[in-house]
Amino acid sequence: MSDDHTHVQEFFTARAARWDARFPDDGPAYAAAVAELGLGAGDRVLDAGCGTGRALTPLRAAVGPSGVVLGADLTAAMLEAAVRAGRGGDGQLLLTDVAVLPLRTESLDAVFAAGLVAHLPNPTENLRELARVVRPGGTLALFHPIGRAALAARQGRRITPEDLRAEANLGPLLAGAGWRMTSYADEAARFLALAVRVD
Repeated sequence: MSDDHTHVQEFFTARAARWDARFPDDGPAYAAAVAELGLGAGDRVLDAGCGTGRALTPLRAAVGPSGVVLGADLTAAMLEAAVRAGRGGDGQLLLTDVAVLPLRTESLDAVFAAGLVAHLPNPTENLRELARVVRPGGTLALFHPIGRAALAARQGRRITPEDLRAEANLGPLLAGAGWRMTSYADEAARFLALAVRVD
């Protein structure tokens, strides 16, 4: 977790051009996670911290041509990589901090966020901002294409009890930010927590 946007931007800028090549087999996992959001034609959805936009195509397929798909990221190089990969047409790309979204209150039906939680400087406040832009009853998906243990091993670290993505920590964190966690899966091949925006 970092409260230094410069560090986050530098990290992802240096890796943007080769990001998709490093993880070439993640597409089906993204599509499966998007399917669990339960989106319908005409829905409005944000991919928060969209990176190279790997969720944009399945999100567009889920909401159809009448829906709205937004992809927000802090790093210009990641959005540029999304455009180069041909995903720019699947959604409107916004260079912005997800902690201060330029969106109207309750203007969305859902938020999809892949790998975002670890990069939130103030998780409760930042998740509350995501709740602000989603209508009551709308949904949130916190996703990663591999589980916590596999990710920790890839990064050469151990999972600690303080990990925000641990079920015992994530449920109360979401509850304090205007969400109610409805399902939690931490498996070798994916991490997916779903939540509903409460009134």
